[in-house]
Amino acid sequence: MKKKNSYLKRIALVLGIAGMVAPIFMLNNVETVSADAPYETYTVDGYGDVTKTQTAYLPDETITKIEEEALNAPTDFTILDDGYMYILDSGNKRVIKANTESEFLGSFGEDVLVNPKGIYVTEDHICYVADRDARAIFVFDEDGKLIQTYTRPEEAMYGETMDFLPLKIVVNSSGTMYVICESNTNGIVQISPVDGGTFLGYFGTNATSASLWNIIWRSVLSDAQRAKMISNIPSTPDNLAIDSKGVIYTVTRGEDDDSLKRLNIAGVNMIDPSITDDVAIAVAVGNHDNVFVASQNGYIYEYNNEGDLLFVYGGADDGQARIGLSTKVEAIQVGADDKIYVLDSDKNQIQVYAPTEFTDYLHNALYLFSKGRYEESKSPLTQVLEMNNLYDYANMAMGKALYKEEDYEGALKYARLSKDLDGYSDAFWEIRNDWLKKNLSTLIIVVVAVIIVIVVLVKVDKKKNIFAKPKSLLKKIGDVKIISELKYAFYFIKHPVNACYEIKYHDRVSIASSNIIVVIFMIFFVINKYFCGFLTKTVREGEYNVISDIGMILIVLFVVVACNYLMCSINDGEGKLKHIYCTFIYSAVPYLLILPIVFLLSHVVTNNEMFFIQFANLLAYTWVAVLEVISIKEINDYNFKETVKIILLTVFTILIVALLAFIIYVLWSQVIDFVKSLFGEAVYRIGN
Repeated sequence: MKKKNSYLKRIALVLGIAGMVAPIFMLNNVETVSADAPYETYTVDGYGDVTKTQTAYLPDETITKIEEEALNAPTDFTILDDGYMYILDSGNKRVIKANTESEFLGSFGEDVLVNPKGIYVTEDHICYVADRDARAIFVFDEDGKLIQTYTRPEEAMYGETMDFLPLKIVVNSSGTMYVICESNTNGIVQISPVDGGTFLGYFGTNATSASLWNIIWRSVLSDAQRAKMISNIPSTPDNLAIDSKGVIYTVTRGEDDDSLKRLNIAGVNMIDPSITDDVAIAVAVGNHDNVFVASQNGYIYEYNNEGDLLFVYGGADDGQARIGLSTKVEAIQVGADDKIYVLDSDKNQIQVYAPTEFTDYLHNALYLFSKGRYEESKSPLTQVLEMNNLYDYANMAMGKALYKEEDYEGALKYARLSKDLDGYSDAFWEIRNDWLKKNLSTLIIVVVAVIIVIVVLVKVDKKKNIFAKPKSLLKKIGDVKIISELKYAFYFIKHPVNACYEIKYHDRVSIASSNIIVVIFMIFFVINKYFCGFLTKTVREGEYNVISDIGMILIVLFVVVACNYLMCSINDGEGKLKHIYCTFIYSAVPYLLILPIVFLLSHVVTNNEMFFIQFANLLAYTWVAVLEVISIKEINDYNFKETVKIILLTVFTILIVALLAFIIYVLWSQVIDFVKSLFGEAVYRIGN
């Protein structure tokens, strides 16, 4: 199910969410207000496409005040399992202690904090505050009393010229602090509480990347020129979270697929999210082996522990102060009751989202499945599928649960529904293995019997000529001109040089036979595309675009042959258009011979044997390419160097044609849009 993030997916996601329509509810000047969801909820299906699903979370309330205490540019907050909430009220340079009922329980730090940015509170209510302008981490006890201050590490390994500007912080069970510092591209700063603060090193540094062009360009520049270029340095993480096992999660804006990371003790990423957000700004760990990411513009993503996207919802407020939409997200937290809390620094509020019944069932199934309690996970999964039987993640989880119970037929069914290729392969391997155990001996006997019968019939035919009439009939059929030309394809692929000579000087094949091969190719292509095995299918189940497939084949064939003929004509080639067309088609015959084998293999192989299909395809493509090169060379009487030149010119011409077609398409679309708008304006004026 895992699929990598792409720009097209992000565009589809943004366009889908941008079309959200819902009732509008205005905020009043009160502590909390409630409303229905003014947004759509999306997920990712088994094909990796963004699709709508049931509402996963509803806006529950909006915290705008803590009793009479108004928030001023808050930048971070923490919610503990016991219901206490600590809000970093940065504009007022203090920490507010409250509960999830918005009851004010006190504040502290007013005389200490300068420009606090990040906060972390342990289970025993020890509060760590990262203060950027104070260049320090302040530690407060349960009563809000300052008990420790950590400043810039003195160790040389930290960097002699590196400043200490802490922005975000988390702390593990042993008291080791993980600190994100502004402009520190070396990674997350690890500080042990031993000896008043000991620098342990950098952790989870983001990787750098450079295009091949930049590498080549930098290699030819002088030192002075390279110094003026933008340095290729790693990005600084924007935020982080820690789970009960001490695993660190980070988010970094602009890192594409690596914007969300789950780092093990060695700082190696262990998660590969299917879809990410370029402006991810906050991360929080859920209660069911799940993780939440909030983007700066208000979208909230929920993933399972493998990075599969479960839900995305929320969005940016357009100025109408609608509940559930944000302006500038700073932090996200998950309560013990699975409610999601999102801090908005522009609105000076905390938006609370409550999970729906659908989400509760899914979370329950996630938890049970992650603990290996597969039988128990089936009940909540069944509830999820009753609400939405097209929710692919639930189908996938159900398939895995049935596989663990050795119900391989059921596992195969749900894996197919969810497009879970790995799950399908595993279940099919077990089913195939069981079938072979029961039928292998019978299969061997049948094969041996067939071979014996064939050998006996051949020997009897040699003595008594029992197949004389069928042979005579086949010979008559084979002597028919069009059939003879089609049979010539087998000679062509074995002796291409001689075959090209015969085609060029004796018209051994015709346009009609070539067209028949094209029709056969199109039939084979369509059958293989839509009816091949599940593991090799590249289109949606039930999706058929046969007309467009045939049209695309014909267009490609026309463009390639026409461009090649044009280049050959310009460069003194001897081949006629008919000969170029026929040899081009006959050169593709190896693909027609191998394609049925690939089709049959696709129905019996698993991922472990996928190599056979890959090898067969590689063999077909290589064989066809060699025949095409020989055909161009022999039909036009070129040497090898001239042949390579013609091939490159043909490819270049095809690219030019494609570019012109795209330009014409864009211009024509604009003309159509203009005519439509003109017609619409005319109708409007006539109607008025």
